[in-house]
Amino acid sequence: TVMSIISYANQNVYELVAYQPGKPIEETARELGLRPEDIVKLASNENSLGPSPLAVEAMQKAAAGMHIYPDGASFALRSRVAELHGVDFANTVVANGSSELIELLAHALLRPGTEVIAADYAFTLYPIVAKLMGASYISIPNRDKWTHDLEAMLAAITPQTRLVFITNPTNPVGTMVSQEELESFISRVPEHVVVAIDEAYIEFAGLPTDSMKFVKQGRNVAVLRTFSKAYGLAGARCGYAITTPEIADLLNKARSPFNVNAFAQVGALAALDDTGHIARSVQMVNEGRRRYEEFFTARGLEYVPSHTNFILVNVGNGVEVFRKALARGVIMRPMAAYGLTAYIRITIGNERENSRCLEVLSQVM
Repeated sequence: TVMSIISYANQNVYELVAYQPGKPIEETARELGLRPEDIVKLASNENSLGPSPLAVEAMQKAAAGMHIYPDGASFALRSRVAELHGVDFANTVVANGSSELIELLAHALLRPGTEVIAADYAFTLYPIVAKLMGASYISIPNRDKWTHDLEAMLAAITPQTRLVFITNPTNPVGTMVSQEELESFISRVPEHVVVAIDEAYIEFAGLPTDSMKFVKQGRNVAVLRTFSKAYGLAGARCGYAITTPEIADLLNKARSPFNVNAFAQVGALAALDDTGHIARSVQMVNEGRRRYEEFFTARGLEYVPSHTNFILVNVGNGVEVFRKALARGVIMRPMAAYGLTAYIRITIGNERENSRCLEVLSQVM
């Protein structure tokens, strides 16, 4: 018998469990024999308002120039991002979604024998990139079950630690750490550690923290932002990091050339200027979140108060409720992959989607 190629493969890769995205609408429609427009997807924290009309127009215009490579340095987008946050061009990196920034940090900093620290119930990509690089992944239990325990995370740092992830607000839970806690933590982190502050949901946080100040102080911090959530450009894949010139240089060396496509660059640039669209997105989420909270409270369901465009709720058996809702054309996110078998995570959609979701929840609970 011929030896399987698997026996020659990188075992870290072979043993990995691939990232599981929310179930796509098209696939669900095919399986259920429904029309795609009859399905409500509240599984991936997408923006139900859609992308900014300005972004759509910019991307449509750009379509005719797709025979030309994009700007490999993303000059216009990085310049605008630097201006927005009051940092230098050299402090910026853009990538194919903030998920690529997480990957680039791993490439730049991790190898076998090094460690990554994150909180329990963190974005499933963190352990994936650690494993990919052969690094150890250390998950720290939360305070009160749901909030990052920064003191415990600090205490877990060893000479082998290279990367600490703080997700603020945190996915899939929705909690936040305060500015005071962050400042106290950052001031004591040793210099061989990079702190990645993943702010994918920061636009929805009522009182956002100021993490850019740590970069301006020259600390080893990378603040990660995305255009996938509040900006409604999840399909274009674009995110950016604000970090020290030193770390930015490492990430730029690790990335593939032309990692941010031309559509993403022009779409993101236009979206940054559409402040009205962001305000409407946040308002839609705030109104929808109140409806879910009232519904859960009325039914005595335990939920985690959220600073994001999703809400985590204890429904007893997450997978069962997910399946029953799916059969009725509503896609939620079961949380078994995070070890939270009793829970589902529901993205806060528009008024129609929320109404349908609550109607289905009433039927299946």
